[in-house]
Amino acid sequence: MSDPIKVGDKLPESVIGPFDAPSLARYAEVSGDANPLHLDDAVAAAIGLAAPPVHGMKLLAAFEPMLRAWRGDLVIASIAGKFVQPILRGETVRLSGRVLRATENEIFVRLVAYGAARAPGIVGEATLRPGPAT
Repeated sequence: MSDPIKVGDKLPESVIGPFDAPSLARYAEVSGDANPLHLDDAVAAAIGLAAPPVHGMKLLAAFEPMLRAWRGDLVIASIAGKFVQPILRGETVRLSGRVLRATENEIFVRLVAYGAARAPGIVGEATLRPGPAT
């Protein structure tokens, strides 16, 4: 690894979105997740949402490039998340992370995605390990 990583280190924030209806439709097509909740304004409104929610897996996948940009010398061993509240179509999403555990062989990072509500939409975690020597 290059610079030492310490508990409490913050990852540089990343901003993604906003996602529009065509981009969510394309994601639904390639992912196989065509749940109308993510695509239809009327379905979202019927459950009290102002707009359809962005697919949770699309948001979770956005952490991967953020982690790679932070430390390209590390390999993502695992990534997981809990979907706490919907992040809606049209919202800008802020991704952040903080190191919770750091050893020579493994880095454990807490990940959070915030939508317009400024409350977490996703709370996740990633385990990273040193990559192969180049």
